[in-house]
Amino acid sequence: MKRIIVAPNAFKHALDAQAAAKAIGAGLRDSRLDCSVALFPIGDGGDGTCRLIHEKLNGELVQRTVSDPIGRPIAGSYSLVENGKTAVIEMADASGIRLLTTDERTPMTATSYGTGELILDALDQRVSRIVLGMGGSATVDGGCGILHALGLRFLDDAGSVLQPIPEDLKRLHRIDTTGLDQRIASCRITVLCDVDNKLLGAEGAANIFGPQKGANAQQVIELEGILSHISRLALQETGKDMAGVRHGGAAGGAAAAVYAFLGAELVPGIEHFLQLTDFDEALRDADCLVTGEGSLDEQTLAGKGSQGVAVRAKQSGIPIIGLAGQIPLRPSDALNELFDVLIPISHQAMSLDQALNDTYDNLYRSANMLGNMLHISAF
Repeated sequence: MKRIIVAPNAFKHALDAQAAAKAIGAGLRDSRLDCSVALFPIGDGGDGTCRLIHEKLNGELVQRTVSDPIGRPIAGSYSLVENGKTAVIEMADASGIRLLTTDERTPMTATSYGTGELILDALDQRVSRIVLGMGGSATVDGGCGILHALGLRFLDDAGSVLQPIPEDLKRLHRIDTTGLDQRIASCRITVLCDVDNKLLGAEGAANIFGPQKGANAQQVIELEGILSHISRLALQETGKDMAGVRHGGAAGGAAAAVYAFLGAELVPGIEHFLQLTDFDEALRDADCLVTGEGSLDEQTLAGKGSQGVAVRAKQSGIPIIGLAGQIPLRPSDALNELFDVLIPISHQAMSLDQALNDTYDNLYRSANMLGNMLHISAF
């Protein structure tokens, strides 16, 4: 009997990682291959990563009423793990784009304040560590909402307190850090990042993620200017360079802000996820790894979830099969060095909407075919 580890990332806009793992696992089990299948859905810092950590580590769910990105009260939650010493907080649960309709996506007035409220509550639980997943946010406020909730104040040139939203922050003159919650100093903060983007520039938070969150061309220019100004003030106040730090553009610049003002560590999400959830132990004695996500291309090699598990399998000499909605039309040497086989899951011409709707069935069918092929091979 062959032991197969099924460890996919989410298939964006189609299936979360858990559903993708279930589809692949079901297809393999229903094939002619004599195999045992272990499901290990993964997250690389994107929306859903902290939920997976909560489930893997049997966390205690804490529910609180907090503010959503446009200030409405919502039911938010986070997880306590490691005997209550660590809080695992998903930014998207309080400040996520999935909480808004398309018409409500207004980054000039959206705030990350609700995520700050969750952090405050975690400090009330006397945690010594906070793990933040920042994928899927609705905001480009440079983390000012989070910082405001934790006691920082953003002042105009008359000394009046501004609301922590970009529309008001256009008048920002000074950042007052004297009210920062002192408990932050004794709490280690780790941010799981699913992007490498820095804060500013053509590949920065405003230009790349602003339009995804509803910003028009003029607003992107304004947001870039606001983030640049916040970065200059942060450098004066803290000595830390928000603009230069890798991953700083994550969550509309919130990653750079918690790095500069809260002393947070910004890390590649997948590596930390695999460490926290002890993936190496699950991989032990495996005969094959099946992973995947919406697209497997050379961008996958820049720290995406599928790359993270594939690297660990490769180090152990375990064959790696990748399933994806899209793979390169021509072979990629860089991908082929890591993945032994890449399989596109669509088997007929279809629109993107149909492909997204059919992702579960396409994953099941592809995994079933894969199992039958492995059955007749020398695997």
